[in-house]
Amino acid sequence: MIEQFKGISEEEYEDLKDAVSLITVLIAGADGTIDRKEKDWAEKVTNIRSYSLPQGLKDFYLEVGEDFQSRLDTFIDRFKGEVEARNREISLELAKLNQTFPKIQDRESAVALYESFISFARHVARASGGFLSWGTINVHEKKLMSLDMIHPVEE
Repeated sequence: MIEQFKGISEEEYEDLKDAVSLITVLIAGADGTIDRKEKDWAEKVTNIRSYSLPQGLKDFYLEVGEDFQSRLDTFIDRFKGEVEARNREISLELAKLNQTFPKIQDRESAVALYESFISFARHVARASGGFLSWGTINVHEKKLMSLDMIHPVEE
């Protein structure tokens, strides 16, 4: 586990890493299908973040990127089925982070990670649709992309 996440257990750290894949499944699958373009774009954004964010988050996203596709595929298989039920189950999984974020001792990193999750959801939502299949966020994605199940993190 990286320095910026002191205060949480290894299991909680894994939950944070899983959140990136869960957010992808939640947002990309909001319309009932997860297409290749959404999966590829989510992986690309994860990789970009491994060198474009502040150091602690770079390291976090570098670790996430190491097995992003396999985690994503695992969650896609795990949460097959009716969209509303899947969204409820994933929302419950993500809501567990409400117990984790307050434990992160480096509050600046906790806030930055929370904000990166919201931004990540927005990027996934824009991955398909619109002009040349880019830029339009459908009504289902828009409803979920604020990740209301995760409480805002404060310093």
